[in-house]
Amino acid sequence: MSGTDKTFTYGNYTVEASSLDKPLFPKVGITKHDLIRYSEKIADVMLPHLKDRPLSFQRFPDGIEKSGFFQKNTPDYFPDWIRTHELKKEDGTVRHTLADNTATLVYLANQACLTVHAGLALADQPDHPVELVIDLDPPGDDFSEVQCSAKRVKTLLEDEHNLPVFAKFTGSSGIHVVVPLRGRNTFDTVRNFAKRLTDQLAEQFPDDLTTEQRKNKRQGRVFLDINRNAYGQTAVAPYSVRAKPGAPVACPVDWDEALASDADPQMYTVENVLRRLGQKGDVWSDIRRHAVDLD
Repeated sequence: MSGTDKTFTYGNYTVEASSLDKPLFPKVGITKHDLIRYSEKIADVMLPHLKDRPLSFQRFPDGIEKSGFFQKNTPDYFPDWIRTHELKKEDGTVRHTLADNTATLVYLANQACLTVHAGLALADQPDHPVELVIDLDPPGDDFSEVQCSAKRVKTLLEDEHNLPVFAKFTGSSGIHVVVPLRGRNTFDTVRNFAKRLTDQLAEQFPDDLTTEQRKNKRQGRVFLDINRNAYGQTAVAPYSVRAKPGAPVACPVDWDEALASDADPQMYTVENVLRRLGQKGDVWSDIRRHAVDLD
């Protein structure tokens, strides 16, 4: 092996990593080796959120300043110790990767899979989501508009529907408002509920919120996006790196953090999120205990 290659061993699994010095985030000097080390350190916290979820990836073999691609189907060259699960799609099937050990996360990092997207349903029950996600998509750079919208969504879900509500900074520009589910409702039920909820909010706050799909009709309002609540759709996984300058991370946050005046959806990165976890722990560590059914 060359000086930039290395073997990583985790129990019975071995990952042959290559080009460790390749810059993935050139402006901040983060290399593939750094991404592998992050994957090792975050694994114990991140893996429970990926358990039995079909995964998709955004890959950037030459770093974020070059074009990348989105991948759902597991390539044939992936080692056979990586678990996969085949799901139906309109014109055939997709063999999704599953991640249940550190070695898999490290292998994905070596493949320059920067961003991990997880299905909203478990692989063996693909029609029954285990979370409802409302993605708050801002019209510009004013994050306070997203925070105000998140508070309104939270209030409606908690006060009128008595549902548990969690928040996640996307590591991009918005917030995901999440309700954990037991997996007994179908996607149709969950999506219809989300539609009624967001329609109600858009009607109540027409100057600030919209459910309009087309950007040119949103007129500077925050978009209440429920499109992820459907078969085969995904959401960025907790603690996944985003392909953006500074290597921000999608990070679960408590509501005080989410609504703080100095908050920013890209404030947690591969370089500081571990320190935050050391101080506060994973605020979603018990999210599954709060799972509910929708009436």
